[in-house]
Amino acid sequence: MRKINVLIVLLGVVSLCVSAAAIAQPGMKWKGSGGWGPGGQYSRMYDQATVETISGVVETIGKIPSPGRRMTHGLHVTVKTATGTISVHLGPAWYIERLDTEIKRGDRLEVKGSRITYRGKPAIIAAEIRKGDAVLLLRDKTGFPAWAGWRRRQ
Repeated sequence: MRKINVLIVLLGVVSLCVSAAAIAQPGMKWKGSGGWGPGGQYSRMYDQATVETISGVVETIGKIPSPGRRMTHGLHVTVKTATGTISVHLGPAWYIERLDTEIKRGDRLEVKGSRITYRGKPAIIAAEIRKGDAVLLLRDKTGFPAWAGWRRRQ
């Protein structure tokens, strides 16, 4: 009788371990950035050779449709500069919405980032945004995203 009880307990423990591993498996595909990481197709569009600084006023705030398969949507602002308007891509919504500094319509910004062509239109992938005294660092000088920084390997 004692052997049967020990066997039942052992089987229960093994079942719990297997169940926990099976449940955790789908989440293991998440790499800490939801597809917005430095190895993704979108992030590889950031080019140090096209980095520039613009300044202007936020006209609109909106979503970037998911730039790639299995990616969440991003956030962008349309900034009116002295030479025209341009879409400034901030990053994944799940990251930007949790930042302390809020960007809203009418804000004056200074944006440093890489000029790209996104879906046939000019845009800037933001690396640094200045709003008054606040500075949002979204990418480092190589374009490595802040939201993936904890996974960076040297």
